[in-house]
Amino acid sequence: MTPPPHRGGAPVGYVTELGPVEAGAVLYLRLWCDGPEAQVQVWNDFATALGPKSGRKVLKSFETLCDLCVRHGRRPLMRHSVTCKCLGADESCFANFIGYASEGEREDALLIATTIVRPDMAPSLVGLAQEFGLALRQMAIKARQPINTTTTLH
Repeated sequence: MTPPPHRGGAPVGYVTELGPVEAGAVLYLRLWCDGPEAQVQVWNDFATALGPKSGRKVLKSFETLCDLCVRHGRRPLMRHSVTCKCLGADESCFANFIGYASEGEREDALLIATTIVRPDMAPSLVGLAQEFGLALRQMAIKARQPINTTTTLH
C-alpha cells in the first residue's frame, strides 16, 4: 500500500501568483535543496545581483537559515522540483515567512517561524529571514530597473 502524500507538498497555487520576494524565496529554497551544483547557481545569482561581498553575506544567512530549518525543523519541509509551476503548502508557508520578514513584520514572521522550527529557534530564524528577504527585495528592484545606455555625443 502506498503511503498518502504529505500535506506539506500538496499544491496550493502557482509560483507565478507570488510576488518577487516570495517567488525568489521558493526558487532559492528549491535550488538549495537540489544539491551542490544548484547551490553554485544560488551563489552566482547573489554575487551578480549584490556584488561578491554582499552576496557572500546573504549566502551565509540563507545557508544558515536552511541549516536551522533542517536541524531544528518541526518536520522536513516538503518542496516541489525547481521547474515545477505548482506551489506546495510548505513552500507557501516559507514564502510568506520570508515576505513578512522582508517587510519588517517581525511578529507575523515569528508566528510563522514557530510552525517551521522549534519555538526556541524561531527568533534566530526570523533575523536570518529578514536579511535574506531584504536581499531578495533589493534583487527584485534591480531587476526592474531599466538598463541605462550612454550616448556618446562626440
